[in-house]
Amino acid sequence: MKAKNQRLVLALLALVALVGAVLLGMSALKDQASYFYSPSDAVRDHVELGRTVRLGGMVEKGSLRREPDGVTIDFRVTDGAATVTARYTGIVPDLFREGSGVVAEGRFTAPGRFAADTILAKHDENYKPPELAGNGMHETGSLKR
Repeated sequence: MKAKNQRLVLALLALVALVGAVLLGMSALKDQASYFYSPSDAVRDHVELGRTVRLGGMVEKGSLRREPDGVTIDFRVTDGAATVTARYTGIVPDLFREGSGVVAEGRFTAPGRFAADTILAKHDENYKPPELAGNGMHETGSLKR
C-alpha cells in the first residue's frame, strides 16, 4: 500500500474513532442532563410531568409562604411574562428571598406546579463594598467591620 493511501486510511480511522467517542459520551450523559427553563419556556413548551428540569427566574415579591413545619416553603417563580408556583422542603440558602434570583431543580407535578428538590439562590453580580453601600451596612443587614 502506498504511503498516501496509508495516511488516508489512518485519518479515516481516527475520524471514525472520534465520532464513536463523541456518540458514546453523548449517550452516557443523556440521562444526566437537566434542562433549564424559564417560567415562560415551561408554560410554552408544556414540560413533561415528572421529568427532572431546572426552573430559573425571580422569586415573586409577596409570594413566599412558610408552612408550620418550618422547612416547607411555597413561592412563585416569575420571569416577568409567566409565573410558576413552586414548593420546596428543606433548608434554603441564605441568599434566597423574595425579589432575588433563583434556580430550582426538580419536576413539574402539574401544569404550573413545580416540586423542587434543590434550590440555588442567585446573587446580584454588582458588588458594592460596605463603605460605598450607603449607611455602612451590607444589604443582608450585617454590621460593617
